[in-house]
Amino acid sequence: MSAELQASRQDATLILTISNPGARNALHPDMYAAAIETLTTAERDESIRAVVLTGADHFFCAGGNLNRLLDNRGKDPSVQADSIDQLNGWIEAIRDCPKPVIAAVDGAAAGAGFSLALACDMIVAGQSAKFVMAYARVGLTPDGGGSWFLTRALPRQLAFEILVEGKPVSAPRLHELGLVNRLAADGSALDAALAWADELAELSPNAVERIKTLTHEAQANSLARHFDSEKRHFVESLHHRDGHEGITAFLEKRKPHYK
Repeated sequence: MSAELQASRQDATLILTISNPGARNALHPDMYAAAIETLTTAERDESIRAVVLTGADHFFCAGGNLNRLLDNRGKDPSVQADSIDQLNGWIEAIRDCPKPVIAAVDGAAAGAGFSLALACDMIVAGQSAKFVMAYARVGLTPDGGGSWFLTRALPRQLAFEILVEGKPVSAPRLHELGLVNRLAADGSALDAALAWADELAELSPNAVERIKTLTHEAQANSLARHFDSEKRHFVESLHHRDGHEGITAFLEKRKPHYK
């Protein structure tokens, strides 16, 4: 069996499963284009309200395949550079997707697998799940935005420790630090993520998309610029059909029904 990104649906949730049997779901360039195409399609599909990214066989992703990386040393450096560009395209597609993306992590998320989880909007992890950036232990440096995400989410000193030591960090520890949103029983991270996605599916798609945009913009915006962005989104949301339905439902003491 070959490495692939499997796509399936459960109600309003798109499930993307990293699958590479026998290699702990190590990444392969063939997955990157498939991921970008699938997420682009999901963006246009109004019936999809959330996306869950997980790994097959209760293991999230081991990151890059070291045998393939060693083989790439015998090729022109542009080969590896192109592969990283494609990975970065997948990371950007997760960030740009207007639907909330939840990582469901069991087993381990290592290297670029950790980066993929960090790119998601929320993370659900099994109690025994491990997260590791072991690049330095094999003489390499991070890719997939791992150093960018960690440095923004954690104190610089702690981010440096995780990146340079390359030791596994437990899901409960990252939960304490705020990087993992929810913990689940081992082997049930996907079920917990899907249940959460079902809850998100009941919210206003317009509001969810705009809040995702605002949280991403806030990392670079000045407060004054962010005031303007919040104002625009609020006014546009008020005049959106979801704004009318949400306010009306609240005043009528009923559950809103968003289309």
